Amino acid sequence: MSTLEIKDLHVSIETEQGEKEILKGVSLTIKTGETHAIMGPNGSGKSTLASTIAGHPRYTVTSGSITLDGADVLEMSVDERARAGLFLAMQYPVEVPGVSMTNFLRTAKTAIDGTAPKLRTWTKEVKTAMEALKIDAEFASRNVNEGFSGGEKKRVEILQLELFKPKFAILDETDSGLDVDALKTVSEGVNRAKEENQMGTLLITHYTRILRYIKPDFVHVFVDGKIAEQGGAELADRLEDEGYDRFLNVPA
Repeated sequence: MSTLEIKDLHVSIETEQGEKEILKGVSLTIKTGETHAIMGPNGSGKSTLASTIAGHPRYTVTSGSITLDGADVLEMSVDERARAGLFLAMQYPVEVPGVSMTNFLRTAKTAIDGTAPKLRTWTKEVKTAMEALKIDAEFASRNVNEGFSGGEKKRVEILQLELFKPKFAILDETDSGLDVDALKTVSEGVNRAKEENQMGTLLITHYTRILRYIKPDFVHVFVDGKIAEQGGAELADRLEDEGYDRFLNVPA
């Protein structure tokens, strides 16, 4: 069992008005095999947490720690974090002109594992994963995310998740922009990865609809850069009914 531990994390960014603190003391422990959902209003710090774990240079950790099985994640480069077993499915996947999906996937897998996968086995694995995620075979020869729809980009993110087999996946609003069929397909991919690898999942979302397919063990409510409340799956149902007004001191 592996453990991703966040302790009293404070994170700031530089703005035109100066330094602004976004995360104000976040503590969270995730173990492999667990699914944690983070919910909260816009601007509460959810995506900042995801980007900080992944190593985005825009975010400055002013205090606190992130460790993976005791190793200091904050001392790792972005590629070292990936090799250690961390994966980020981005809210807005970027296009990579000039790099085919086939080359990207195999190069990334080689970098993560330290050795190139055997071509015959790898080709079969990629084909099987693409079919399960309903990604047309011709996408393998296309450039990464170039000209893809929003739903296609999100399915490609989960394709990477299934192929790279991380210890922990951070899914930053993977459900945004997906229709009902695509949401179900993407969720099934996440569930397969969890079942096959005992992957730990940190799922960031505004809505409970994805939680109908990816069942959380824990739900954390983010408000103003802090965890305002924690509970089980029933907390998500309460948020669906009541919203965030009680955390924001706004009359219903």
